[in-house]
Amino acid sequence: MAFDKMELRDIEVWDGNFAAAQAMRQSQIDVVAAYPITPSTPIVEGYAQFLADGYIEGEFVMVESEHAAMSGCIGAAAAGGRVATATSSQGLALMSETLYQASGMRLPIVLNLVNRALASPLNVNGDHSDMYMVRDSGWIQFDAFCPQEAYDLNLIAFRVAEDHDVRLPAIVNQDGFMTSHTAQGVHTLTDDVAYGFVGEFKPMNDMLDFEHPVTHGVQTEEDWHFEHKARQHNDLMTKVMPKIKEVFADFEKLTGRKYSPVEKYDMDDADVCVVCLGTSVETAREVAKEMRTQGIKAGVIGLRVIRPFPFFEIAEALKNVKAIAALDRSSPNGAAGMLFNEIAGSLYNTQNRALLSGYIYGLGGRDLTKAHLVSLFKELQANVDAGKVTTQLQQFIGVRGPKLAYL
Repeated sequence: MAFDKMELRDIEVWDGNFAAAQAMRQSQIDVVAAYPITPSTPIVEGYAQFLADGYIEGEFVMVESEHAAMSGCIGAAAAGGRVATATSSQGLALMSETLYQASGMRLPIVLNLVNRALASPLNVNGDHSDMYMVRDSGWIQFDAFCPQEAYDLNLIAFRVAEDHDVRLPAIVNQDGFMTSHTAQGVHTLTDDVAYGFVGEFKPMNDMLDFEHPVTHGVQTEEDWHFEHKARQHNDLMTKVMPKIKEVFADFEKLTGRKYSPVEKYDMDDADVCVVCLGTSVETAREVAKEMRTQGIKAGVIGLRVIRPFPFFEIAEALKNVKAIAALDRSSPNGAAGMLFNEIAGSLYNTQNRALLSGYIYGLGGRDLTKAHLVSLFKELQANVDAGKVTTQLQQFIGVRGPKLAYL
């Protein structure tokens, strides 16, 4: 069956969902198995429309649940196909059991995760609760800050995940509604150039290769389970980050768009710094520039890669900073936030004893305003001036009622 090429302008006005769907189309996926859920529905809806319009040669499988969606992806990937899907929030929670199956079986599936709050209470807006829930499921995790990056990182994710030295599934995160439904100018690649970058899919250990029979999903118990998981973890920590950097470099040569595991903004001489994810990075960058006009040497770090966590890169980026704010858009439920913990771990064996504070913000889609960040940067500078954290180590931004803090 032949398929048509789509003529794209150099810059198209796409939201993050449509950008992801276009990247999936250009990657010529064999199978998308999906069950729709807000706010990720337009990704698979758009892909299905491309298929109906003759732009895709693969298959779209509508299943009865998100658990079934990833199960279908696992079967198709094990059979030797290029496979992808999308979900959010409660859908990811139902899918979570199968995520461990996919990573343990070394199946290079790409999952677009449009970040949304987890119930209860029920909420369809964006925060990072779902991202955090599966951060240790053995999947590579990228984070897009805008629609352009949702497009680019999908192409990059296929290239990284499918490399035969990696062979691990990958998640591309984007903020629900704030990226997924916000239209911006997106620099595009032609269909041929995009597919040329991703490359032809080369199966490995596929079950339909009858000349080389394999078994997937075996039972190991205490005899081999430890060794299997240790190898998977070791490959994530030693092979994946060099491959990501290599693919980032190739993408820059192709497009001029540069990506790094740790994105640094105004960090060369920064005394105070905010570390965050998603759309908050762009807001923090704007405020940091304003703070510099007021005499505060402010910088921003955005994490492009969440798993494997870039411990060494984050330590290098923060080596001269005096006060750091870790912004976690997820309720830690009795612990410090993920970024707070990971940053503390990154710096623990270094000479930098920066003052580290944790902030919980934006749950259920609550806005993070410029005024919030102005106050935060001033608080960080007050910590530097006092030589200690002047408030609690963890506090909430933008909560109505009495000020909440912990630690």
